[in-house]
Amino acid sequence: MSERVDAGTQPSLSQPSPTRPPRVRTKVVVLVGIVVALLLAGGVSYFASGSPDGLNRVAEDLGFGDRARDSATAGSPLADYGVRGVDHPVLSGGIAGVAGVLVVLALGSGLAYAVRRRTRTPQPSTTSTDRATGATTVEATSRSTDG
Repeated sequence: MSERVDAGTQPSLSQPSPTRPPRVRTKVVVLVGIVVALLLAGGVSYFASGSPDGLNRVAEDLGFGDRARDSATAGSPLADYGVRGVDHPVLSGGIAGVAGVLVVLALGSGLAYAVRRRTRTPQPSTTSTDRATGATTVEATSRSTDG
């Protein structure tokens, strides 16, 4: 099915086609994804289990859980899925979750920026004319941009 276009007119690019739903912009999808991730990280942490995680549980079941030592990061501000200095456990876990999402977002964005595809932009062409034959030679150059 093709759209019929009268001669001399162009189809409007801003109006969606009647056969196709409107296109969602990538920026909107990314922003909605970030908001959902932040809401989940901040709100779902309230429902996290207080039971030991898998490795701690196995160590306790096998009888060597008492020999566990604190990690080198045990005194860090976000240790044990909470924020040091925030006494309310739900708020502490929510803040830690949001901080984790923001750190991962920053690292991922930085990595994507570092490995992004760079475009090549054409440079102005130079022309020369051979006086003997009258032939014109066009030399186009291009360079990489970091845009």
